[in-house]
Amino acid sequence: MSRDRLRTLESPQNPQFKLWEAVLDGRGIRKHGHFLLSGRKTVPEALAAHPGRFVAALSVGADALAALTLPPGVAPYLLAKPLFERLDVAGTGFPLLVGTVPEMPALDPSQPPQGLELVCALGDPNNLGAALRSAAAFGARRVVLMAEAAHPFHPRCLRAAANAPFALTLLRGPSWAELGGIAGPVLALDGGGEDLTRFDWPRDLRLVLGEEGQGLPDGLPLRRLAVPTTGAVESLNATVAASLALFAHFTRWRPY
Repeated sequence: MSRDRLRTLESPQNPQFKLWEAVLDGRGIRKHGHFLLSGRKTVPEALAAHPGRFVAALSVGADALAALTLPPGVAPYLLAKPLFERLDVAGTGFPLLVGTVPEMPALDPSQPPQGLELVCALGDPNNLGAALRSAAAFGARRVVLMAEAAHPFHPRCLRAAANAPFALTLLRGPSWAELGGIAGPVLALDGGGEDLTRFDWPRDLRLVLGEEGQGLPDGLPLRRLAVPTTGAVESLNATVAASLALFAHFTRWRPY
């Protein structure tokens, strides 16, 4: 990286900094169409695999930026330490990437599922990130994000997902009130459902994961599956249950 490309930024009133700070939450991400990615492992991996997704790299030290291979379209910035720390919410101390949010088209509810699709309403960014990570690991390449879901490019979601959102097709989904009309087969995870280990998984289906702690609304016309347990605990964490269901489908239809 040529040092003459470096731009310095020291004022919290700088419009560029104010935009980056705004995208630390879902509302700002939706408004500005940008996100921040952090992590000593995830930043170099994402930059190498998806260089076109990023527009800037932020750091407090020129040496840390020089260690990254920045393509011409990624502008390097040196930030005053207090400003960088306001953006580095995970406290990594490693350069941050500023990326552009990809287009997330709306799901066409009249079209049948393509492979296993995870339909997700998780509102906690950490839980959503963990679910996206499992979806990518077990071959659910399409994830339908319901209106109640957290933003998949929220900083905490990205950190929990370990770059999984870059490997998935993300679609905007309906609200709970509209869910009953989408094409199936549609199944849902519910503690009172039938044993998923005895279920004959179809290749193509939509698997609905409800809100953590609240589960699924009553009255939805969905076939329900449950993870069998000893009963020693009341219920499983929603992302744990989703991971087990995704793995069950993967073992039935794995390509090798």
